[in-house]
Amino acid sequence: MSLSVRFLGTSASRPTVERNVSAISIVREGETLLFDCGEGTQRQMMRYGTSFALADVFFTHMHADHMLGIIGLFRTLALQGRTEAMRLWAPRGSAALLRSAIALGTEKQPFPLEINEIAPDTPIKRKGYSIVPYAVDHKDKAALGYALVEDIRLGRFNPARAAEMGIPEGPAWGKLHRGQAVTLDDGRTVEAADLVGPPRDGRKVVITGDSRPCDGTATIAEGADLLVHEATFADDEQPRALETGHATAREAAEIAARAGVKKLVLTHLSARYSVNASELLQEARAVFAETVIARDGLEVEVPFGAED
Repeated sequence: MSLSVRFLGTSASRPTVERNVSAISIVREGETLLFDCGEGTQRQMMRYGTSFALADVFFTHMHADHMLGIIGLFRTLALQGRTEAMRLWAPRGSAALLRSAIALGTEKQPFPLEINEIAPDTPIKRKGYSIVPYAVDHKDKAALGYALVEDIRLGRFNPARAAEMGIPEGPAWGKLHRGQAVTLDDGRTVEAADLVGPPRDGRKVVITGDSRPCDGTATIAEGADLLVHEATFADDEQPRALETGHATAREAAEIAARAGVKKLVLTHLSARYSVNASELLQEARAVFAETVIARDGLEVEVPFGAED
């Protein structure tokens, strides 16, 4: 079951030659989800092979470098003849601004549009997973982070043991795997626990958007397979990070270590690190070794754990 994260834009505030502004896509089992949509995102999607056949865009907040690209994206979709509905998800108070942006340059919205203002800790349930918005600390701005949390999976079924016990392959195996006892033709009753291991966690990906390091991220990212955390500044700009509601690379790594995540990817880099982000990487890895710096086009596969 595939799950991958594609970084479409990794620069903070403004685009550079090397990096576009914020946008991240997640593709799970062929379904594409877009998180933020900075200026020029539709071109980045074409450049890096991200499907336009998406139905959901999740906004972390309404700063221009995270939402201005929705104008161009919707215009491109309209010119391509899209008729399928699109759902937008954003913090409370965002709907009016989004509607104004989308209306710019077009007389009529050519495909159905649904704008949802969402509150923290209100899961959006989908088949096999949920998107969980949570509150982040971006100074005085209404801002959200998002966690993609897969459902708990069934325990591993032991087919070799089932064959040894004389249980015919077919519906009985399916019932046992789903936790149901079965009665065989010879009168024996077999309990699921005899053949099925304990339930297994799904995968978890957390995207902070713009945020200071905060308890909310540490809590929701506990044990996550991947944490995508902004790292706008290095240590020498820590006062600036505090002033603007952003994080340093070291602070992001401290959250990753505290949460016990498997991997940390840093994004939303100040333009001063556009070409060379080695300073950020060094400071983060001094705290959390499993850290990488995102670049535009980077794709990160999120596998199941080795025990799965």
